[in-house]
Amino acid sequence: MLLADGTAEALKWLALVLMVLDHVNKYLYHDALPWVFPIARLSFPLFGFVLAYNLARPETISNGAAIRVMKRLAMFALVAAIPHIILDGRIFPLNILATLVVATGTVYLFEQGGLKRWHGILVFMAGGCIVEGNWFAVAVCMTAYRYCQSPTVLLLSSFMASIAVLGLFINANQCALAMLPIVLIAPHVRISLKRQRHLFYWFYPAHLAVIVLARTAIGLY
Repeated sequence: MLLADGTAEALKWLALVLMVLDHVNKYLYHDALPWVFPIARLSFPLFGFVLAYNLARPETISNGAAIRVMKRLAMFALVAAIPHIILDGRIFPLNILATLVVATGTVYLFEQGGLKRWHGILVFMAGGCIVEGNWFAVAVCMTAYRYCQSPTVLLLSSFMASIAVLGLFINANQCALAMLPIVLIAPHVRISLKRQRHLFYWFYPAHLAVIVLARTAIGLY
């Protein structure tokens, strides 16, 4: 599967906008905007799909890029932990960056083959129970990865099935199935957009911190 770099970047920006809308609606407006919640369920599958696509690029696993991605995700997951805990009022589940760490680690270990696959199962099982979206969100990233490696109808079906299961157990709706037309159309669209490699890593904890400050300013604490 081949996406133009600008198209992949546009998908990430779309996910970013939906995520911010979701968090502002949840933490500042107390879900007063009912139309935000359903459309924002697309945010994670979009992020997971872009991550999976980048992991599926030739030599990403073998040249150590996947390990570098995991390290960055883990570092910023820790940075985001404080504002996330303040907003969510609990330590677990860990924030979405931690979910992407578990997904990346599981994919990486499975690609090593042999005994490492059992390690991958352990990471999936243990990590999935403590991160946002649980095993269902991790499975979305894993099936997206397989589809990006080999875009067949069967693997697309498994990707969409994992999104449907996420909707059933986590999202409480199936709006994220709107990923299907996006996935089918994206390879045929070329968007000119400069790739911002590390923007999301910084943006995630920063926007949570801003929401915490906004809640403090308007007296919600």
